[in-house]
Amino acid sequence: MHTSMTTRAMSWLLQQGWRHGFFLVLWGGLLGAAQAQSTSVASPNAAFSRPELAGLGGVVPTAPVRLRVWGFEVYDARLWTPRGFRHSQAMQQAFALELQYLRKLEGSAIASRSIDEMRRVGSFTDAQAQAWLAAMREIFPNVSAGERITGVNLPGEGAEFWVNGQRVGAVKDVNFARLFFGIWLDERTSEPKMRAQLLQGLQP
Repeated sequence: MHTSMTTRAMSWLLQQGWRHGFFLVLWGGLLGAAQAQSTSVASPNAAFSRPELAGLGGVVPTAPVRLRVWGFEVYDARLWTPRGFRHSQAMQQAFALELQYLRKLEGSAIASRSIDEMRRVGSFTDAQAQAWLAAMREIFPNVSAGERITGVNLPGEGAEFWVNGQRVGAVKDVNFARLFFGIWLDERTSEPKMRAQLLQGLQP
């Protein structure tokens, strides 16, 4: 894309208040009208030994879904779920959501944008928002191409987060976990197409 065209496009996005494409808002702040595209799984067996998956027991990956925004490749997202996983009962089961980044993104916008998107899924108090915001600001880092962030649902406890196989923190609150993972899995998501692709082949 020509530099001037890219500049104008990003300027337009800023003026629009980042209203579309919540996944970029969530993980770094480059938002637009997102288009998700399924891609093939590359050597999935090598990933089964990842530390973040060790405690889940027998999970298998869904096909990754690639996010592109304005021609920019952002990340590949996929779920790691146990056999027999039912997405309508997701929060009662252990699973992982992985984002494998394809470009450099700043982490400074992650926490605040997460809160914004969680509000689409359900309601919560200002006190909860402040507590969750503070926790996420300590957890979410800047990322570069090739790095991954994985969120793990802990039924009855909350969510923990891993960066490149290293545990970086947790939010021990089941309401937080429900709303956070709901950004991708809830029917009220702002990206229903990506949700449909992530859940393809899983039991309802």
